[in-house]
Amino acid sequence: MVRPEIRSGYRVTIGIECHVQLKTKTKLFSAVGNDAREAPANTLISHIDLGMPGALPVLNEAAVVLASRAAFALGTKPQPFSKFDRKHYFYPDLPNGYQITQFYDPIIKGGVVTFDVAGEQRQVRIHEAHLEADAGKSTHPVGRDYSLVDLNRAGTPLLEIVSEPDIHSSEDARAYARELYLLVRYADVSDASLYYGNMRFDVNVSVSKTDELGTRTETKNLNSFRSVEKAAEYEIDRQIALLESGEAVVQETRGWDDSKQETFSQRGKEEAHDYRYMPDPDLPPIVLSDDMIAEFQKSMPLLPNIYRDVLKHLGLDLATIETLIDSPANTKLVKNVLDESDAQHAKRVANWLVNVSTEDDDDSQQSDNRVSAEAAIKLSKMVSDNKLSSTSAKEIWQEILVQGGDPEALAQSKNLLQVSDQGEIASIVQAVLAENPKAAEDIKNGEMKAIGFLVGQVMKQSKGKANPTLAQAVIKAQLGL
Repeated sequence: MVRPEIRSGYRVTIGIECHVQLKTKTKLFSAVGNDAREAPANTLISHIDLGMPGALPVLNEAAVVLASRAAFALGTKPQPFSKFDRKHYFYPDLPNGYQITQFYDPIIKGGVVTFDVAGEQRQVRIHEAHLEADAGKSTHPVGRDYSLVDLNRAGTPLLEIVSEPDIHSSEDARAYARELYLLVRYADVSDASLYYGNMRFDVNVSVSKTDELGTRTETKNLNSFRSVEKAAEYEIDRQIALLESGEAVVQETRGWDDSKQETFSQRGKEEAHDYRYMPDPDLPPIVLSDDMIAEFQKSMPLLPNIYRDVLKHLGLDLATIETLIDSPANTKLVKNVLDESDAQHAKRVANWLVNVSTEDDDDSQQSDNRVSAEAAIKLSKMVSDNKLSSTSAKEIWQEILVQGGDPEALAQSKNLLQVSDQGEIASIVQAVLAENPKAAEDIKNGEMKAIGFLVGQVMKQSKGKANPTLAQAVIKAQLGL
């Protein structure tokens, strides 16, 4: 918890609601595929998603397991008892005329998200998180007098994570959103692709000169950490400007125009009574025994802070650690390398992962790399054993990161293996010294800078394959140093 930011005499208060798409194979209440990313419109639907008369929902057990994992990731446990309710509103992409959600008894209550901002620890309490079925998608073609509805997403399992109003700056809002993203990815709850809308943020902002919260606005469907920060920043400034000019802030839902970097009014904000919530008569409650909850906890993957501690002990700087943490596949690889070898190889692999990019890199959603811990260790040992230069190792790393393969076989096929045969290097050094007597004499007279020139000549004659460290040692030996 931190003191609220005071700006122009106003206290800033922010709360965030985050919708996370659970990575189940099928939807929340129907046996239809849950991956609608590339599917043609209205191809992933069933009689349940269409709200046909007499169609009865059947709860997907996998969604309960993933929601339970999310509870542990948020520092709490799933509720032993939770149940579903109907949230009534009428829109073309909601065939039932209501959304199935958890209003009265959600599956998660409480919890906390801890994160750092500029070296200072922050904590945001979680009010609750509830399971619900997503609605479809309406599109409004420009210049047309009709709208189109795609129900592929109707019934997609969502977990809505609602924070307490514990966030007090736009920077903290961004950091909280990122940490939440990391938690659900590491817990293997969601793919959390921001690009495909697997994770969306609604940001509630209010400002006040008193201890009481001001009138809040809700900016919906933000799909990047940057837009969370910028939308919050814009709303803070807009609300303060309104109040300073004697106008009132209207409680409403707002959208975000990324091209203009500003929010815009959408509709008046509904209250809970507007939705006429009622228990869903077609779905029994979710009842979890202590044994079931313990079993869910036992299967929990390691969370980001465990990996942060591992990376910190390798002596990596904060920027490198946070870059690695963005990809669960990368941090798992570094930890596996550490477990199977030592810190030297783990640190080298960590630096390769951060500093050697590939054409397939995607900042919005890093995918699993194809490097095994065995291959990473083998490549690192080739560098330690002077079989491969650091430059050549990066070239091999770049290749196996994308397509896998054996590092040594690739190095051989590319003719990158260093010559470490002392006899072979000795004959090259002998020829180089004969061709460069002045440089040899300078070294004998204490001008050690010239040794770099001679090593370069050895590398040139060996076509870059000579081990430079060994070449320098042989030069000194032949010069009697």
